[in-house]
Amino acid sequence: MKALRTLAVTLALLASAPVAQAQVVDLSKTTCKEFLESGKDGIMIIWAWLYGYYADEDADPVVDFAKLTAQGTKLAEACKASPAKGIISVAEGIYEAK
Repeated sequence: MKALRTLAVTLALLASAPVAQAQVVDLSKTTCKEFLESGKDGIMIIWAWLYGYYADEDADPVVDFAKLTAQGTKLAEACKASPAKGIISVAEGIYEAK
């Protein structure tokens, strides 16, 4: 009986939990304005994705958080200055610079 009650409570909690929705973002069509409006989590995910995307193919699997943050901050500043530009066109000059 106790197991049945626990199962019922668990199912009720799961049914009331918000459903996570998958989201697809085409960065080749994303403007700087959209990037800046994507919220803290969205910005951080895009920063990390760009960091990995522009990394050397033969690079060691190491994340330099200081570099990730510095590049991301430069990207955010450049996007604030040019909100209508595409994020990839702005990112190329920042992330491809060695």
